[in-house]
Amino acid sequence: MSVPASERPDSGGLPRAASLMLNAGHAIDHMFLLIFATAVTSIAIDFGFSSWTDLMPYSVGAFALFGLGALPAGRLGDLWGRRNMMIIFFAGMGASALLVALTHNAWQLAAALTLLGAFASIYHPVGIPMLVQSTTNPGAVIGINGLAGNLGIAIAALMTGLLVKWLGWRAAFVVPGIVAIACGIFFMLVCPRETEAPSRRTGGKAKVVLSPAMLVRTFAVMTATAVASSLLFNFTTNGNAQLLAEGFLGMIEDPATLGAMLAAIYAVASLAQIVVGRMIDRMPFKPLQLWLSVVQIPFFILAAHTQSWGLFLALLLVMVFVFGSIPFTDAMIVRYVDDRLRSRVAGMRLTVAFGISSISVWLLGPMVKGMGFAAALWIMAGIAMIRAAIVLLLPDETSATTHTGT
Repeated sequence: MSVPASERPDSGGLPRAASLMLNAGHAIDHMFLLIFATAVTSIAIDFGFSSWTDLMPYSVGAFALFGLGALPAGRLGDLWGRRNMMIIFFAGMGASALLVALTHNAWQLAAALTLLGAFASIYHPVGIPMLVQSTTNPGAVIGINGLAGNLGIAIAALMTGLLVKWLGWRAAFVVPGIVAIACGIFFMLVCPRETEAPSRRTGGKAKVVLSPAMLVRTFAVMTATAVASSLLFNFTTNGNAQLLAEGFLGMIEDPATLGAMLAAIYAVASLAQIVVGRMIDRMPFKPLQLWLSVVQIPFFILAAHTQSWGLFLALLLVMVFVFGSIPFTDAMIVRYVDDRLRSRVAGMRLTVAFGISSISVWLLGPMVKGMGFAAALWIMAGIAMIRAAIVLLLPDETSATTHTGT
């Protein structure tokens, strides 16, 4: 008897429908965190603020909890179960988005967004290790998963612009909130129950076995590069909507049109993750990461000094390489860490990286208000340069032991 396609296991041992929902979860994770950044101008007007820059700092709690919550989420994922945590993720994201839509002042909004960030923190240390726990081509799988996550950013830009224009900013949280809850119910139905927690399983060995000293060094470099990458990611994804609006001021001012343009940038740039993911499975990490870091520098500078369609092209090039750098840290964890520990290691890395990088969201409004986007983009170029220097500290794998299987 043939097995329905949705129930057949994929290369990671999960039913295809469950893997599909894990990728959808990545899209939801990033989409929900960027709805506010896209709708902030409308929310600011509704709450009586004179400018979006004054309301932007109220979202810092979401991004702080996005990082700080990753540590306990990763621990619970390894010790209690990844399936259970993902069900909580879907339900919590949906419920907190609905709560955001019910707020009526800035502090209520800040509290609801912080709760949203707490639930959003579950995905990366739990969902990605669950997706790659038995796969033989983690780079390719992470690349596709990264594409899904960044398509979520594109959807946020497009959908939020349309919903704000036709139904108001509250609908921009209600509609995806209902979708997230529905996805959680479907995931619960199609994902098999775990027979034991990941921490008790055998197998799932790291592909490359490093000495303790090299592992500590690699974790330090991994975390430092993740901090730099997250700063660039948070600044661009939270600021691009306003940067594009400023660059096209007097030419294009319709929020739906600007949202569609930004969505196009994100959709095209997201394809870089598939390319980079496949390259990760075939090339050494160090030169590939270094090249992607260095190339970002001139494109940030170009974006600082262009307007209208020149800015559109510069932003597209910036986002291709910002998004293209994302798969590395997750692929490094799969490459160097046993599956029994991956959620906890990912949680520690994410807590440091996202916790520190949340400052970019808090500073975005005041920074742009005080010095303008051009100066801020030059600072981003400097951070990209620092990231390249950090990558040079990554140890070589020539003396390490390589496992051919998982």
